[in-house]
Amino acid sequence: MLNVNNLKVAYGESTVISDLSFDVKKGETVAIMGRNGMGKTTLMKSIIGVLKSRSGTITVDGTEVAGADSHRRVASGIAFVPQGRQVFSTLSVEENIRAGQETVKDRRKVPDNIYALFPVLHEMRRRKAGNLSGGQQQQLAIARALVSQPKVLLLDEPTEGIQPSIIKDIAKTLNEIKKVYDLSIVVSEQVLSFTLDIADRLYVIESGRLIHEDDRASVDEAKIAKYLSV
Repeated sequence: MLNVNNLKVAYGESTVISDLSFDVKKGETVAIMGRNGMGKTTLMKSIIGVLKSRSGTITVDGTEVAGADSHRRVASGIAFVPQGRQVFSTLSVEENIRAGQETVKDRRKVPDNIYALFPVLHEMRRRKAGNLSGGQQQQLAIARALVSQPKVLLLDEPTEGIQPSIIKDIAKTLNEIKKVYDLSIVVSEQVLSFTLDIADRLYVIESGRLIHEDDRASVDEAKIAKYLSV
C-alpha cells in the first residue's frame, strides 16, 4: 500500500534521510522508532510532502507521489497527524474535523462513523479545539485525518505530551481504526510499550537510516530499548 524506496531528504547541504527504503502492506501497522533527532519527523514530513525529497520514490497503492504537492498526496490516499497535533485552536471541534474534508466529495457534515469512533468529540463538537485536553486534541487530529478517507495514515509521535492512561486509549483506537477502515498505519514513536500494543512490524531509525527491523512476534524488547536509550 505504501512503498518508500531509496529516499533522500536534505536541509540545504545537510543530508537527514539517506537511501531509506521500507514498505507497508494493506491493513498493516508499521512503527518507525528512534531517539530525538534521528530523522523520524523528517521522514514523515517527506512522505506527506511538507518537505521535498532530493531523490527516491514514494508510491501509494501503486501511484507515484514523490514529486506531488501535499494536497495531491492527500487526494492519492495519504493522511497525516502531525507532531503536536496542530489543531485549529479558535475553531470548533466540528470545524476542525470538516477542515479535513477538502478532498472529499460530500462535505456537508461529519460522517456518523467518525463520531461513533470518537464519542467525546460529538459531545464537544461545538467547543473550541483549544479548550480540549491533550488527549482529546489527539483524537481530534486523528478524526480530521480520517475524514479524508485515506489508504495510509501517518502519525508523528502521537503519544507526545499525553498522560499514560490516555496513551492506552489511543492504542485501542488505532487498532480499532485499522480493523474498521482496513487501512495502513505508519507511526513514528519513542514509547516502546505503545508501539508493541499497535505495531505489526517496527523499524529503528538512526541518523536517517533504518538500522533494525522486527516483526511484532519476534521483537527483542531489550535490544529495542537499548537503541532508544543510547
